[in-house]
Amino acid sequence: MRPLFLAGGLISVGFAAAGAFLPLLPTVPFLLVAAFCFARSSPALEQKILDHPVWGPHVRDWRERGAIPRRAKYAAIGGMSMGVVFTYATLGFPWAWVSIAILVLVGPWIWTRKE
Repeated sequence: MRPLFLAGGLISVGFAAAGAFLPLLPTVPFLLVAAFCFARSSPALEQKILDHPVWGPHVRDWRERGAIPRRAKYAAIGGMSMGVVFTYATLGFPWAWVSIAILVLVGPWIWTRKE
């Protein structure tokens, strides 16, 4: 199982790296998955994520308290809103309803997390 968790962690880090540069792809959720996988396969890589100066505090806050900083909440909900506009502009309806559903279901959940 360790090689599968290691592969999952590395793939998640790859997606997180892409998310750091692409505005509609989240970074921290992929790092949360990577930390989960690395905790079961490579504690040294897990520690690298936790010690990272930018992303480490977000991962630790989520692990310890289930908390999302207010600024990250604004960014996540704003990104999902931009996703609705982008989907509508490129694919139109009915595909925009998928983005709207994600915003309506996930947005309030994000907003109600601790800070």
